[in-house]
Amino acid sequence: MNTVGTPLLWGGFAVVVVAMLALDLLWQGRAMTFKRAAWWSLVWVSLSMLFNAIFWWYLSLTQGRGVADTQALAFLTGYLIEKALAVDNVFVWLMLFNYFAIPPQMQRRVLVYGVLGAIVLRTLMIFGGSWLVTQFSWLLYIFGAFLLFTGIKMALAKEQASNLDNKPVVRWLRGHLRLTSELHGEHFFVRQNGLLYATPLMLVLILVELSDVIFAVDSIPAIFAVTTDPFIVLTSNLFAILGLRAMFFMLAGVAERFSLLKYGLALILVFIGIKMMIVDIIHIPIALSLGMVATILVGTLLINVWVNQRRVP
Repeated sequence: MNTVGTPLLWGGFAVVVVAMLALDLLWQGRAMTFKRAAWWSLVWVSLSMLFNAIFWWYLSLTQGRGVADTQALAFLTGYLIEKALAVDNVFVWLMLFNYFAIPPQMQRRVLVYGVLGAIVLRTLMIFGGSWLVTQFSWLLYIFGAFLLFTGIKMALAKEQASNLDNKPVVRWLRGHLRLTSELHGEHFFVRQNGLLYATPLMLVLILVELSDVIFAVDSIPAIFAVTTDPFIVLTSNLFAILGLRAMFFMLAGVAERFSLLKYGLALILVFIGIKMMIVDIIHIPIALSLGMVATILVGTLLINVWVNQRRVP
C-alpha cells in the first residue's frame, strides 16, 4: 500500500491519539453541559487542524510543497466528510438513549466504550479496505454505487417513530440474553440468584457498537473517494471520531433543530458516489470536492436555520 506515512508520522500520530483519548476520557469528567461540550468540540477541531498543519509542514520539508499541499487538503476533505457523517451517528445514539430511557449520568460509560469500539473498528476496516482497494481497484466503483444508493435511500426515508423492540436484532438479543427489567447504575452485568444478568445498559451498548459498524460501512468508502492512502484515511477518520463524545452532549438538546441535516448528508453521499463512479471519465480535484462538501453542509445548516425561524410564532 502506497502511503506518505513514515515511521515518524505513524509514531507521532499514535502518541497524539493516546494523549487525546486520555484527555477526552479522563480529564473531561462526568458532567457535560452544552457550553462545556461546545468548548470541547472546538478544542477537538482545533487540535485536528493543528495536526494537519504540522503534517503539511513535515511533508513540505521532506517531500516538497506540492505533495504537502495535496495531502493536507486530502486530510481536510476527509476530516470534513467524516465529521459530517458522524453527526448522523450521534443522532442514532440519542435515539437509543431516549428510547431505552438512559439518564444522562449513565450515558457516559456507554459513550466511552462506543468511541473506543469505533476507533478499533475503523482502524481494522481502513487497513483491510486499503489493502482490498490496492489489490482490486474496481472495488471503488462498487463503493461508489453503494454510496449513491445509500444517499438516495437516506433522502427518501420517512421520519417516523420506530419501535426498536420490533427490530430483529433487538428481538434476538432479548431472546438470547438474560436481561434485567431495570437499570443498575452504570453496571453492564449484575448477578441475581446466582445467575449473571445483562442490564438494559448492556443492550444499549451492543446497539451503539452495531451502529458504529453500520456507519463505518458508509463513511470509510466515502473517504476512499478522496484518497486511498491508509495514513490519510485513518488519521482523518480517528480525528473525527475523537470528538464524538463532546459532539453528542452538544447536540443532545438541539437535535430536533437540525431535521434537514439528513438531506445534506444524503446529498454529500450522492456526490461522493458519483465522483467514484466517474473517476476514469472525469477527475474531480480534491479542492473542488472539499468546496462541494463544505457548500452542501453550510447551505443545509442555513436553510435549517431559516426554516426554524419561520416556524417560530
